[in-house]
Amino acid sequence: MDKEFDFIIVGGGSAGCVLASRLSEDPAFRVLLLEAGGRDNHPFYHLPAGFAKMTKGIGSWGWHTVPQRHMGNMVIRYTQAKVIGGGSSINAQIYTRGNALDYDEWRQMGCEGWSYEDVLPYFRKAEDNDTWDNRYHGKGGPLGVSQPAAPLPICEAYFKAAAEIGIPRNLDMTGEVQDGVGYYQLTQRGARRSSASVAYLGRARGRPNLTVKTGAQVRRVVVEKGRAVGVDLGTEGVVRAGREVIVSSGAIGSPRLLMLSGIGPADHLDSVGVAVVFDQPGVGSNLQDHVDLFVIAECTGPHTYDRYAKPLWSAVAGLQYLLTKKGPVASSLFETGGFWYADPAARSPDIQFHLGLGSGIEAGVAAMPDGGVTLNSAYLRPRSRGTVRLASGDPMAAPLIDPNYWEDPHDREMSIRGLKLAQEIMAQDALKPFVKAERLPGPEVRTEADYFAYACAHAKTDHHPAGTCRMGADAAAVVDPRLLFNGIAGLRIVDASVMPTVVSSNTNAPTIMIAEKAADMIKADHGARR
Repeated sequence: MDKEFDFIIVGGGSAGCVLASRLSEDPAFRVLLLEAGGRDNHPFYHLPAGFAKMTKGIGSWGWHTVPQRHMGNMVIRYTQAKVIGGGSSINAQIYTRGNALDYDEWRQMGCEGWSYEDVLPYFRKAEDNDTWDNRYHGKGGPLGVSQPAAPLPICEAYFKAAAEIGIPRNLDMTGEVQDGVGYYQLTQRGARRSSASVAYLGRARGRPNLTVKTGAQVRRVVVEKGRAVGVDLGTEGVVRAGREVIVSSGAIGSPRLLMLSGIGPADHLDSVGVAVVFDQPGVGSNLQDHVDLFVIAECTGPHTYDRYAKPLWSAVAGLQYLLTKKGPVASSLFETGGFWYADPAARSPDIQFHLGLGSGIEAGVAAMPDGGVTLNSAYLRPRSRGTVRLASGDPMAAPLIDPNYWEDPHDREMSIRGLKLAQEIMAQDALKPFVKAERLPGPEVRTEADYFAYACAHAKTDHHPAGTCRMGADAAAVVDPRLLFNGIAGLRIVDASVMPTVVSSNTNAPTIMIAEKAADMIKADHGARR
């Protein structure tokens, strides 16, 4: 491998793959993409239903939160991708963008150029949508976006059940209106996962000016005389960047790497024995995430995909997929859901639902012996703020991840309201032919204390961390609206960590949008030929 490039991108996740592809479009730029994880060669990374394996450890760092002091000190498994493609290679492939007002709020917070109208063209640019080509959606982009290939009858019953309590059907929850329930579009093409690795790197790998190196864990960003000049790969030495070092390691990985590099809160760095290069208290602060509460019901028959966990039925599903590209293997297992209100006075939907076509799909979630169905609910606009910190100066040590869930009592109240909404939907007449009985939380959970105890036993992350290298126009912001680091030249941060506030939905599509927009800004800053 060469020892000097124009751009070094640290992190081969959703944002990193987009940047590597877009920046290498200019043959004058020499681009290096570094990913700590491995290649996405295993079939589970490409089969939609492979998601069920992902939260159980495949392609993950294996991290956990610190004890959550406002949730009975529970420790939560915190899946973070460690594979090329990052979260887009292991997620449930749900394509959502958040609400238009999320981005307008960013603009109001001083992030010039990040209003909904500013970012919408980048969502469209990324898309190759199999259904729509209009003001909200595009065709011909790298990212496959499609309708579910394998919905089940219970999904339609769920829509009818939601209508019974006043929640309308919505055919396009990433279009003009977010409110309602429906089928999510998915990052799939041809009934296969369309990860950022497949969609973006797939078209760029043959370029002579792009080098992709997996299994490359960066120890630190090298800063000389106030400028980021390269990265330290440990035994492989320092690789230098003539133009920029771009950190795209995610809302946990990016602040972790910066702090290992001596860039972060000076008092914290001192406490773990890391020499301070630049005191920036905002690095690793402002962590936001969606905490998830769920209802699991036992089914009256084989109405979901639970039976396919058994070896014989698994073989049947594999054969069906090979012959028809349909069936359980073609399902992301969470392709149905919607957005509604815990607070009727909220400016836009503040609860998101994900209907799981089975039980025990994710790690730590109970499975029904005779088959079940899951309805997840998540409060979308948490007021609580957490941190990412170092446990030590050892670059191999896991970070201290503290989402600080429910520090603000409002988050707890809204989350439990969302859970009760999910219970109400599952209890409606339309689902009675499919649902035998609610098993979790179950009829014994009645009081607020009961609900709190249930949450402290069963809550999980929705895998949407954001905000730890906050963008803004104020002096305390970590990056400016062009995503340049405040105080160190030649350093840019591009991933979900720059979000000032977490968007009201899944975060993968917004992260891809951020990278698409960043690529254009970087090209403009460096006089790209195209």
